[in-house]
Amino acid sequence: MIKILEKSKCSGCHACVGVCPYGCITMQRDEDGFLYPVIDESSCVDCKLCERVCPIINKKESCKQIEDISTYAAYTKDNNLRFNSSSGGIFTEIASAVIEDGGVVFGAAFTENFDVAHKCIDRIEGLRELRGSKYVQSTIGNTYSLAKQYLQDGRKVLFTGTPCQIAGLYSYLGKEYDNLITQDIICHGVPSPMLWRKYIELRESKVGARTQGVSFRHKKTGWKTFSIHLAFANNKEYIASISKDYYMRGFLSNLCLRPSCYDCKFKDKIRQSDITLADFWGIQHVLPEMNDNKGTSLVIVNSKTGRELIKRISDKITIKSANLDEAIKHNTAMTCSASCPSDREAYMETVRTKGIKRATKKYLKVSFALKTKRWLRRFLKK
Repeated sequence: MIKILEKSKCSGCHACVGVCPYGCITMQRDEDGFLYPVIDESSCVDCKLCERVCPIINKKESCKQIEDISTYAAYTKDNNLRFNSSSGGIFTEIASAVIEDGGVVFGAAFTENFDVAHKCIDRIEGLRELRGSKYVQSTIGNTYSLAKQYLQDGRKVLFTGTPCQIAGLYSYLGKEYDNLITQDIICHGVPSPMLWRKYIELRESKVGARTQGVSFRHKKTGWKTFSIHLAFANNKEYIASISKDYYMRGFLSNLCLRPSCYDCKFKDKIRQSDITLADFWGIQHVLPEMNDNKGTSLVIVNSKTGRELIKRISDKITIKSANLDEAIKHNTAMTCSASCPSDREAYMETVRTKGIKRATKKYLKVSFALKTKRWLRRFLKK
């Protein structure tokens, strides 16, 4: 049976849970809120299906060639959609086309309590739930098996997620489906759900009301200087730049990522997915005419299926070709895992016992130089 001897060897993709014919595997949270498979040994018949579908134990080599990959900078022509998207709004245009063809779309959405879980959407108006970055690991749940049922029924399925989640889906399915389209992202790593829960509780205690909305990538100050925004039931709101927010500072400093993210097995130019989406950081150097600070998507097309879908939405987007190596020069997460800080465990222990505010002040001190820079900026603005 599958056993998690090292947490760095499990991405939490749920493939083993979905494939178990006796339902003897459950996902349980550790002290940091990350899900790991736990086996009821009394029910296990040692069929080893869980081992066979694990995308880390049995990492599949792609048969795709680097010369077959097409790279683009793109954004939707719908300005309202673009403003409300993390980058250029390309996901929504792709997903809308799939639904228009009678298909369904799977992706990460907030739950009622503002945890993050995968869900299925079959209406274009429902895509707003999947739109926008969610910097928390999404729970896959039973969406692999639900996607398989739709595929067997002949419906087109677009499944979106992190590279490890897409790898888990393919391993779980075990065969090719002509009606399946997959889209992954260039992933920095997934932060601790425990940290996120403590952060939400802190913000709610500050305003005395429940959370009603979250945007990790609010563009009020622009795409490149985005802020995190929370809306509350008493009509109050919290908005802060990523350099000042407790949660975003921990995330971008790599202090709270899942252990497997520090040695990700799915960092590669050649992806299993049909399409890879990301922010086109460095667009001002590669295609300056596409640089307007409203959000530009990096679109990497990895298959014929992906090319057909991008062609399908070409009249709804502004798109220009780019060189892959130039495009990912400022997006190193495409091929490189996040480095693990030496004080990562100490930071997480402080979050667990003393809270996110105390942990941030102890392990993410603002340097004197940065304090001076911020003071000077405020002085000049006055």
